[in-house]
Amino acid sequence: MAFSPSAPSPSTPPLQLPHRLDTIRSMDELKQIQAAVLKTPSLQSPPVLAKILSFCALSSSPHIAHARSLLAHIDNPSLLMYNTVFHSLSRSNRSLVSISIMFYEDMLEKDLRPDSFTFPYLLKLFANSQALQAGEALHAHAIKMGLDANVYVRNNLMSLYAVCGEVRSIQKLFDGFPEKDLVSWTTLISGYTKAGLAKKAVKVFEEMMSENLRADGVTMVAVLSACAELGDLELGRNLHRYIGARQIDMDVFVGNALVDMYSKCGDVDSAYQLFNEMPVRNVVSWNSIISGLVNNKEFKQALELFRQMQRQGIEPDPFTLVGALNSCASLGALELGQWVHAYINRNGIEADGITGNALVDMYSKCGRIDRAKEVFGGMAHKDVYTYTSMIVGLAMHGRGEEALELFAAMSSAGVKPNEVTFVGVLSACSHAGLVDVGLRHFESMSAVYGLVPQIEHYGCVVDMFGRAGRLDKAQDLISSMPMEPDAFIWGSLLGACRNHGDVALGETVAKLLLDVEPQEEGAYVLMSNLYTAGNRRSDGLRMRKAMRANKVRKTPGCSLIEIDGVIHEFRKGEELHPQAKEVYAMVDEFAHRLNIDSSQDEARHHSERLAMAFGLIGSRPDTPLRIVKNLRVCHDCHSVIKYVSRLYNREIVLRDRYRFHRFKNGWCSCNEFW
Repeated sequence: MAFSPSAPSPSTPPLQLPHRLDTIRSMDELKQIQAAVLKTPSLQSPPVLAKILSFCALSSSPHIAHARSLLAHIDNPSLLMYNTVFHSLSRSNRSLVSISIMFYEDMLEKDLRPDSFTFPYLLKLFANSQALQAGEALHAHAIKMGLDANVYVRNNLMSLYAVCGEVRSIQKLFDGFPEKDLVSWTTLISGYTKAGLAKKAVKVFEEMMSENLRADGVTMVAVLSACAELGDLELGRNLHRYIGARQIDMDVFVGNALVDMYSKCGDVDSAYQLFNEMPVRNVVSWNSIISGLVNNKEFKQALELFRQMQRQGIEPDPFTLVGALNSCASLGALELGQWVHAYINRNGIEADGITGNALVDMYSKCGRIDRAKEVFGGMAHKDVYTYTSMIVGLAMHGRGEEALELFAAMSSAGVKPNEVTFVGVLSACSHAGLVDVGLRHFESMSAVYGLVPQIEHYGCVVDMFGRAGRLDKAQDLISSMPMEPDAFIWGSLLGACRNHGDVALGETVAKLLLDVEPQEEGAYVLMSNLYTAGNRRSDGLRMRKAMRANKVRKTPGCSLIEIDGVIHEFRKGEELHPQAKEVYAMVDEFAHRLNIDSSQDEARHHSERLAMAFGLIGSRPDTPLRIVKNLRVCHDCHSVIKYVSRLYNREIVLRDRYRFHRFKNGWCSCNEFW
């Protein structure tokens, strides 16, 4: 590369040029000064040339090629100059490993010996790029140069191995330290935490405490992260007290780690209180509390914080958006989910990876499987989670054939399914009544993909047999299982007994279910319904009384409906909603129009009917009603919603605990197979 031949301004004496380097603002100005320096041997001192290199290499937009060319034209470049370039490369967000190696080899050819600054800069660069092989080669060279004993070099070597998951190498380096400083201990703790060895990380921290070393904020962030992975709330509270007792600076990083720890340990109240007390918060702070609320199923509060974040002008990142989308998916908040999608498009955020997967999941769980398919089709990179989200979504919507076609496409694309994928595949077969196809996929788990079926997969097959009325096959499978049946297994079989009217088997299964889970309300409710359906009302009442006598708490039915971006919640028989009178009046209206005898209608005020009634009076007549219920919809309500969809000419989409029901013109997408 030829340097600019332009000379400095005549009004600028050559002796003033070095001072101008401190105020330089552009490459054009640099090239002018550089040309003058190269023409004036007296100005070519190492400090002046280092300043020129520093601007090239350390500016906000590094000019690496220019720096490299300048070094090539300097007869005797100093080590300081090369270290300046290495410093710049280590700060870059790009992977510049090959370029740095080129500079390093050029430095060695000029008989310059690396020092305790050279290696840390390069090791940091290699760590940023996870370039383990290059790092190991540099480690060997550090040993050859006798610099491996330098604490600064060793700590950076440990950091490199920590990023690359080489915990044995970290421990070996640590054990070889004659004197270990706080950075050494902290790096070892971080290495074990990043490698998923949280217990070992905590043990190292305890060893550090026994050496009477005082932890700083960086150490506490590392050990709090390990504590969060363990879910050890007592340990987390002790660490919090340690921070206060040692007066460790509660900066934003320590605050974020504490919020994350409390969230992951299940104490979301403490996490929320701590978040509110933080004097300084960044986007990670918001992400920590939002994801913590989502993980603790506080979806409404998570969305409220997301809105608050917007009001305060905090720009969300992809992790924030995933937390918001997961909340929308759980609540069925389609309108807000669509707003998040529009935000993603408006800001040029790529709908791939975790963001794309969250969009697919959101649209699937909000009843817009068509939009989920659109997002899925537009994703350039599809991993196992992408395919699994789409397969599970199709299964929930009763589109078994489509789910199986996508599973075949997934295999053709070379994406290996995981255990969750097969839960989706088997659920799709179950909801579509594809028993033989489902059995073939179940057998292929181990035979083709080397996956060991877990109890969830056996539960899907039991459910599949039960829905199809093949109760004998379900019993045979349970008998041959390599693990003890759990409440879900017996509950699935009991549900099948209820659907197919097998009272004798139901009684046996209910006893087995209560042996496993004495407080399982489903056993009492299903048997009561089974007795009642079999004209054994006295036995049905006996089960209800036994439920009360044993103090079994029934999970209250809860239904959500979104109107104009606001989530409204209804529970069976409650009258807390501001428009409760109008809601109950609408329930009475459609009951009257459907000739339903209120004295015989025990499900009259079930939560899904209340939500549906509110939707009828609170939304435009041409809009679908989208309802999310926490329990399985009962047969009576299923029939009523069918008739209401025809009576009021409304499409009603209901997501219950197991699947979607799309009601239109008196017909349901489940075809009564649910």
